[in-house]
Amino acid sequence: MSAAPNAAAVEMLSLRRFGDDQIVTLAKLALENAFQPIAEIATGAVFGYETLMRGFERLGFKSPVELLDKAEEAGQLLAMEHMINTRAFAGFAGLPDFASRTLFVNFDSRLIGLEGDVVERLGNHLKRANIPPSSICFELSERFDSGKMPDFAGLVKKLRQAGFKLAIDDFGVGFNGLKLLCDQPVDYVKIDRHFISDIESCPRKRHIVRHTVNTAHVLGTRVIAEGVETEAEFSTCRDLGCDLVQGYFVARPTVHFAELQPAYPHLEQSTCARRQSTSLDSILIRKQIEQVPALRENDDLDSVFELFRRSPQRSFFPVINANGEPRGVLHEYHVKEMIYHPFGRDLLKNHLYQRHISHFVSPAPIADLETPADEMLKIFAGMDGSDCVILTENMRYAGILSASSLLKIIGEKQLKTAQEQNPLTGLPGNRAIRDYVQGTVLDADEARYFCYCDFDSFKPFNDHYGFQKGDLAISLFAALMRRHFIGEEKFLGHVGGDDFFIGVSGWTRDEVGMVLSRVLSEFRSDVRQLYSPEHREAGYMTGHGRSGEATIFPLMRCSIAVLILPEGFVFSDAQAVSARIAEIKSRAKKSDDGLVFETFGGEAH
Repeated sequence: MSAAPNAAAVEMLSLRRFGDDQIVTLAKLALENAFQPIAEIATGAVFGYETLMRGFERLGFKSPVELLDKAEEAGQLLAMEHMINTRAFAGFAGLPDFASRTLFVNFDSRLIGLEGDVVERLGNHLKRANIPPSSICFELSERFDSGKMPDFAGLVKKLRQAGFKLAIDDFGVGFNGLKLLCDQPVDYVKIDRHFISDIESCPRKRHIVRHTVNTAHVLGTRVIAEGVETEAEFSTCRDLGCDLVQGYFVARPTVHFAELQPAYPHLEQSTCARRQSTSLDSILIRKQIEQVPALRENDDLDSVFELFRRSPQRSFFPVINANGEPRGVLHEYHVKEMIYHPFGRDLLKNHLYQRHISHFVSPAPIADLETPADEMLKIFAGMDGSDCVILTENMRYAGILSASSLLKIIGEKQLKTAQEQNPLTGLPGNRAIRDYVQGTVLDADEARYFCYCDFDSFKPFNDHYGFQKGDLAISLFAALMRRHFIGEEKFLGHVGGDDFFIGVSGWTRDEVGMVLSRVLSEFRSDVRQLYSPEHREAGYMTGHGRSGEATIFPLMRCSIAVLILPEGFVFSDAQAVSARIAEIKSRAKKSDDGLVFETFGGEAH
């Protein structure tokens, strides 16, 4: 696996003054390869490893970058990279599960234009180690301005057609990451640690990461959160839609490869503890998913022709790599010339032609099966000319959604939502309330207020005056909600009977309190008019309690329990939110004004 350098030799290296021509020789003695796991954020399963350099300080350098800069200055960069990569590939090939993993390798773009074919040389390394190209992802650093390298676009195309995967490293802090994402069909974006550090308490960072994730997914690119060190950072990155995670919270880099695990259970436990119940969107999407056969990018083109022959009505097929990840789609018109040209088959058999499926792949938007339908529609609309959205489950190909299927889902969702509206008030019911809460707890850019409203003394009123007057009281409160809560930042729902829900985002605590107090005051005043003059004058009515005994009931009012999720607080367990509300509802009923606020994790007000 990984052998430690000779201790005595290493001790001498830091003291010795060596010439430029000896830097690679000395590096062979001092350097070691460390692997750091990259895990699937939804499951905790290891997706792959990044190979990192260790031992550079023994040569008197402060960082790997400084060492590589010195090697480049000495004309030894090619030899240094060759040595580092050869060791990394050998270590990776020695892992028992390497065939189902991906090795992320930093690619120094200064190698472009140096002697020999970079892609061919890399391919030869891998053949010797018996590693397929699809198991290697080269990280293109933003540290160098690739726009000034005339052969860069050609190299990217060649690497991708050879079956390698590509990632943009340190996204957001270098020269032209956004330009790279726009111009090159990369597989992954690695968001720099700068944007991940303390992300749970920084709305600006969350905003940037959320939009980076959305943009990447539209372009068919997956997102890796780098440098995740705490559970709060992990939870926020997961809730913002990142696909993979790397950092000390997962595992530290190690030169002892036997320490590497196939999965990290603490990630799965963290996700399971906060996992949402199945949403209406997910149910509808799973009903509409098309299980279209996928081509593998390393298959020969004969398999393409056979698939089109068997499915003459289909004009495209998804393309996946050896690990089952989507790479894009292959359209019939891309290979039509080969299909119908009289010499097309002969041309394919010509070794000089050397064209494979990977040469014909077009990018396509990608979305996870749990992506909300409205977001999926935005992803689809954001990629002009797309035939479908490729759906994944745990990052592997699961099927496709066509434009017509997606529109059908949106239509069914609207119909289902309309059917679930309360017929008396016209307000959304329990499923819509649950989906709202599940979505809102994840968006911590603003303070959020969940207000649960419940009438006091409603049952004796309804029993005495009849359900028609009871319905009048319910309709009266619904009208007051609509009158006082307007704008996109609010959500109004009817739980059922005399229970209502109000969701508000972005307001201050005082603003919410003022409006709710006004609603309670007006309801208490207006609902008095539904009582008889005798009951109004007495200020109470008599009735029977739950055990049948005669009881005095005050006139009806509403009590409201308000749970505050402060700005920056991400908490994705919607069931825990409901449980906390249940705890404070009784306090609201006992309070003088019927209104109780509690900050999640804080005190009641």
